[in-house]
Amino acid sequence: MMNKNKKQIRIKLKTLIKIVLFIILLALICCVVFLQNNNQNKEKTMVVHKEERTEHERLYFNDKTNPEFMDKAKDDTAKPIIYIYPEQETIVNAKLGNPENLTCTYPKYDEDEGWKVKANPNGDLQEIETGRNLYALYWEGIGTKVYDYSNPKEGFIVEGENTAEFLEEKLEILGLNDREKEEFIVYWLPQMEKNKYNYIRFETKDEIEEEMPLEIEPKPDTVIRVLMDWKALDEKIEIKEQKLESVQRNGYTVVEWGGSIINKNIVK
Repeated sequence: MMNKNKKQIRIKLKTLIKIVLFIILLALICCVVFLQNNNQNKEKTMVVHKEERTEHERLYFNDKTNPEFMDKAKDDTAKPIIYIYPEQETIVNAKLGNPENLTCTYPKYDEDEGWKVKANPNGDLQEIETGRNLYALYWEGIGTKVYDYSNPKEGFIVEGENTAEFLEEKLEILGLNDREKEEFIVYWLPQMEKNKYNYIRFETKDEIEEEMPLEIEPKPDTVIRVLMDWKALDEKIEIKEQKLESVQRNGYTVVEWGGSIINKNIVK
């Protein structure tokens, strides 16, 4: 009788274990299905959000879902920095004309007041609000102007390995000092010297002012703004060499440099 009871108990335990294992397996299957559905919903949401971007946002995010738009556009203006050299210690207010197109600034740019700094003749700056010591003002922005680089009329074709020597020569003509030239070159050289060729063009002062006006108070004696547009090329093309005007630094001087990578296809 006792053996019969033990046998029944064992059968019940086995049945209970099977039920528990079945429940666990069912729970695992439900979890897997839930996670799959959740991931699919996230992907659908991402697709919807991507499709809802405006053309302005497509430019900023370099969205390749709109190749026609990107083919017309110039990349964002990268790393313009502004140096200020007064003849004596001076409180300077610097304002950019299209602050709505800024994507990154340091120190943080105030859209109403701009930047306010105490500038020294050696170029050292101190932010008025925070007391932070600086050597330049930094900004990046969305390119709002479409340039026709499908058939460029002027510029320079430079072998990648000769980029540093080329920039040293041209930046000297454009008025940059040794420190400014070095900082320009070490920023752009890693992206340019590895290419077979580079098409390079320096925007005119009027073009730069149209895209992002710069207002400095008190007004400087000399303002130098250098913005380089460039694109890597696999083959050399024939083009008229751009003529650059030599710039002389006199008195209270403000210098800005930056660059943009051209998205537009250049005819070969």
